[in-house]
Amino acid sequence: MNKLIAIGAVGLAVVTGAAFWGSTGSTPTADLPLGAVSAQEAADVDTSGIVEMTLGAETSKVTIVEYASFTCPHCANFHKGPFKELKAEYLDTDKVTFIYRDVYFDRFGLWASMVARCAGPEKFFGISDMIYTQQREWTDGEPAKIADNLRRIGKVAGLAPEQVEACMNDSEKAKALVAWYQKNAEADDVTSTPTLVINGKKYSNMNYADLKVIIDEKLAE
Repeated sequence: MNKLIAIGAVGLAVVTGAAFWGSTGSTPTADLPLGAVSAQEAADVDTSGIVEMTLGAETSKVTIVEYASFTCPHCANFHKGPFKELKAEYLDTDKVTFIYRDVYFDRFGLWASMVARCAGPEKFFGISDMIYTQQREWTDGEPAKIADNLRRIGKVAGLAPEQVEACMNDSEKAKALVAWYQKNAEADDVTSTPTLVINGKKYSNMNYADLKVIIDEKLAE
């Protein structure tokens, strides 16, 4: 998604203590407009409870950090193509350390992230794969329909309805996720998605062949 992220000035307002999903078939009861969270506000939020989602080796010569949004079409294409090859060749074989970090362009990406994180690290990448694979379907419609689409993905992933609702209505978690995203994106100067940070160097979206060349060069160093 070739969209600039104005770090600090642009964020998502999360209403503390307010449920922003509501019951099935309803629109969220607390809106999350852009442009309401300042850099100082983000810095004041406790993000220590946010878990890094990782694959591959715990430590390796090569660490890849991907910044992506669940509503970004280019991110969906990356996860349906290059990422699967990356996973098979380098992550499943523990040659590379991979870290996934959320970027929130809109409230729907935040909602999707909260569903993906609902069952913890064990199911995160499996649910994420479903969200990216079905991106065209679940993002089609009004907010109430999108909310129900994400509920259905959670159900198919094996989450109990009450578990999904609890995750969806966790406004403190939402606030922490937004602040965490802002801190990370500012630190790594992320301005579009998907962005890959490989051993500290930033790269834009690329095909798998080009990504493989970079990884192999760094592994050989």
